[in-house]
Parts: sequence; structure tokens; C-alpha cells
Amino acid sequence: MERRLRWRWLAVALLVLGTFTFAACGDDDDEETAGGDGQAREFPAGSTMAELQESGEINIGVKYDVPPFGFLNPQTNEVEGFDVDLGKAIAEELGVEPNFIEAISDNRIPFLEDGTADLILSTMTITRDRDTEIDFSEPYYIARGRVLVPKDSDIGGVEDIGAGDTVCTALGSTYADTLKSEAPEAELRLVDEYSSCLELLQNGAIDAVSTDDVILTGMIIQDDSLQLVGESFTFEPYGAGIRDGDKEFKRFVDEVIAQYKEDGRWARAYEKWVGRYTGVDTEPTTLSLEEALRRAPE
Repeated sequence: MERRLRWRWLAVALLVLGTFTFAACGDDDDEETAGGDGQAREFPAGSTMAELQESGEINIGVKYDVPPFGFLNPQTNEVEGFDVDLGKAIAEELGVEPNFIEAISDNRIPFLEDGTADLILSTMTITRDRDTEIDFSEPYYIARGRVLVPKDSDIGGVEDIGAGDTVCTALGSTYADTLKSEAPEAELRLVDEYSSCLELLQNGAIDAVSTDDVILTGMIIQDDSLQLVGESFTFEPYGAGIRDGDKEFKRFVDEVIAQYKEDGRWARAYEKWVGRYTGVDTEPTTLSLEEALRRAPE
């Protein structure tokens, strides 16, 4: 019931504020994700790719409440966003249907380990600790940690979050540990979904939200009474999560991501989901997985 009410409220907000102007389904979406000649590749028998082709679908874990990367559009009941478009490109290269399942921060790795998901594209930061449990693709996006507050807040950055302040982030995210060192005197509120942080901030139950800048931008798109404050204080390279030890599948995913960056689809997806709201132009990251792991948090 709580989730249904949350999305009913969000649907009303979207209709009233007109904040999201999602691209229409059909030819435009096909154009965004199309690559190659449309013919499915053949893969060695027994490989993950061949098994997925035999099943006819790939289960991809994405966020359902994190516009503009993964968002269940209440008007269409379809999952949309930057991560979703990348997932569609990977499924198309396999010649299978993508099945997008909700993967919150705390269950992304378990979903890979128990087979619920074949791939995770869920704003997941590459960290050395996570790399011991799963494999990552090459980085496909770089986010930065920021703080979100109401415009009338006295908090001007993470350094201002102190005793008596409550800051919210998602259970299982890197910020659950980062905020303990960056704002040690603050009360930390951990929730399953970032949409809960947004509701708590709007209701005055917390003083700030801290997570990746692109996630916080999605909250501002929904509520322009909020603002980002302070300088970025974390480095968050996103990678696709892959089951540990599946080197062939990792190589395949890396190839698709590389082509996605090179042929302009990454740039179109960025403008469609991020750049149009932030006004910031950027190029696909050239950071390697090796370098990301050197720079990434534990």
C-alpha cells in the first residue's frame, strides 16, 4: 500500500508540475537503442550469452525510483531512464527481450548471486569491496556525491551537517559509510528507496539527503523547492554488475558499452535523461575499470 500511495502521489506531481517530458515510445526509442545491423550475434554453446538467447530474455536489475537513471513512469507503467536505455542496448545486441526488475541498493549483489538478475544497471558505484563479491563492467558514468536541502536551509554543504541534523541515504549505498566520516555528529537515516528520502525531506522529517548528484537532480526535477549545496565530496564511477567470474559475459558487456559510447547512443541518452535538466554537457567517461578501482571507495 505504501508504495502504491507513493507512486500515486508522484503521478499527480508529474502531471501537475509537468516536470518529466518523457520521449514517446515507438520509433524514437528504437532509434535510441538501435545498434549494429539488427542481427543477433552467435555465441559459444554454454556461455551466458547463448543461454540468454535460448531463454529469449535477460533479467536486468534497475532502480524504479531514481529519475533520471531508472524510473517507473506512472503514466505508462514502463521503466525508463539512462540505465534502462543502456540495458535495452545490451538486450538488443543479444537479440532478446529485456525484463527490467526492481533492484534497490541493498539487494543488487544478492540478486546477481542468487540468479534473480542476469545483469545489474542500478546506479551502482564500483568499489573495491563490491569487486570482491561480483565483477564490474568498464565504467559507463561518473557521478559525484552532493547534499540536497530545502532552499531555506542553513546547511551549505556536507561540512555543515552536524549534531541535531538528520541526513538520509539508501541502505546498502556507499554513503551509509561515507556520511559516518563526513558528518559524524549527524543522525543517519537509512531507507530502502531514495523516494523515501525525498518524502522525508519534503515532510520536514529530515534535514538533508546525500547521494549521487544525478540522483539528487532527479529529486529537484520533481520538487524545485530543493537545491544542491556545497562541493562534491565523493567520486562515484558507475559500472554494470556481473556475476563473479563470468569473464565471457563481462567481455561482451564491455564491448556493448564501448560501442554505445562510440556511436553516439551514450550522448543521446545523456541529453535525453540528464543534460536537458542540468544544462551540463559531458562526454562519455574514458576511465578504465582498473583506474576506477584505484580511485574508488572501499
